[in-house]
This record gives sequence, C-alpha cells and structure tokens, in this order.
Amino acid sequence: MKKKIELKEIELSFGGLKIISGISMDIQESELLAVIGPNGAGKSSLLNCISGFYRPQKGKIIFEGKDITKTSCLDRAKIGISRTFQHMELYNGLTVLDNLMSSRHNMMNYGIFSSFLYFGKARRQELDQREVIEDVIDLLEIEAIRHAVVGSLPYGLRKRVDLGRALASQPELLMLDEPMAGMNSEEKEDMARFILDIQELWKTSMVIIEHDMGVVMDISDRIVMIDFGEKIIEGTPDEVKNSPEVIQAYLGV
Repeated sequence: MKKKIELKEIELSFGGLKIISGISMDIQESELLAVIGPNGAGKSSLLNCISGFYRPQKGKIIFEGKDITKTSCLDRAKIGISRTFQHMELYNGLTVLDNLMSSRHNMMNYGIFSSFLYFGKARRQELDQREVIEDVIDLLEIEAIRHAVVGSLPYGLRKRVDLGRALASQPELLMLDEPMAGMNSEEKEDMARFILDIQELWKTSMVIIEHDMGVVMDISDRIVMIDFGEKIIEGTPDEVKNSPEVIQAYLGV
C-alpha cells in the first residue's frame, strides 16, 4: 500500500526537555492510524510536527514523496493536511455554515472588487465551495443546525462542527486530536461512525489521538503507542492490546 506520509527519526526538544525521541512511522493511503499513550507522552506534539506548528530539530517529514519538514503550516494546509484540536478552535460568534466556509478561503482567488459586489468570479467560486460544504453537512448530519450560532450549540455538536471544518478543506491527511473527549457514549458512537464514513466514502488518510481504548480498538487499522516521546510498539489492534508494554503503561502491571 502507498504511503501517504512518512516520519523519519523525528526529534523535538524545548530547551533541555526532549519531547519526541527519534520517532519513525508512516500513514498509508486511506488508513486510519491511532496514536495512543499516557498523558504527556508526546502525542499532540507529534501532530504539531506533522501540521507544521512545531518544527523538529532532527528528522524528516515526507508527504506524498516530498520533503515538507521546513514547509509552513499554511502551505501544508494548501497541499492537503488538516486537523482538529484537542481544545476546539471554532468561531463561536459565527454560524455553523460560516465556520465550515472558513476552511475554503484558501481555494478562492477573486479580487477585492468582485468580493464587495459579489458578482462574476466571486459568486461562481463561492457557489463551487458551497457544493463541498453541502457534502460535509450531509455526511455529518448537521443540516438542522447549519444556521445556528456555534457558541449556542451543545458540546457534542460543536465537536462535530470542528470535525466538519477540518473536513471541509478536503484533506489528503486528516488529523484528529481527541475528537471524542468529553462526549457521552451516544455521542462517541456517532463520532466513530462519522470517522469511519469519512474513511470509506472520502478515502481520507487519518491519524487519531484518542484515550478511549474501546473506540481505538474498534475503528483503527493500525496503532502506534508512544511513551516519554518514544515509540513503544506498532501493530494491529489485536497485536497492541495484548502487548505487555501497553498493559504496563496503562495499568502499571
């Protein structure tokens, strides 16, 4: 299977504190890879390196055969790398539709004059972007709240909008940082279903960080466990859940 992205011997430090120690891994086409580990293991920092928010001191990040280690966050978004955040970064004063449309601004290139008058190229481009947004709305079943102000929505729906905004950019690689944190069991079931639908229908490669091990085992193709910034084990859900290293890290036995 073709590799979507490769991490080669990534090292990240802040001052004298080493956060990631020589991690190598890959994510394959249309694969759902879970990254697990105790709190403070370096999981979110790893996603920050992939998205470009952090720049590792050593190692390489290869995306679709191209070295993007020194590529900016904005340029990584333009080539198809998108993410959600552990703490939602939504525009709470805007509607759901406006939040989703904000992910499409990189795809528009009309001038300021046509944008003010909303005619010609500006109007055509926005209608084109709306087609993508409508697909996201249908997939995530948020038609009923499309005109609702995001800040007025319950937590579970805001998490769904957060996923939708990341998905609206039609990413080649979608990274989900604890997408089910704080949800009840019903909301988690819905979110897991949406994630699997994205993988199946959109063929999107995904990386997910999630602490609910039941969910991880159910939806992941492969799992990488890290602890203290090092990769401990990599394998299928069955291989990982029976690993002594995983049992010790989570249960202390």
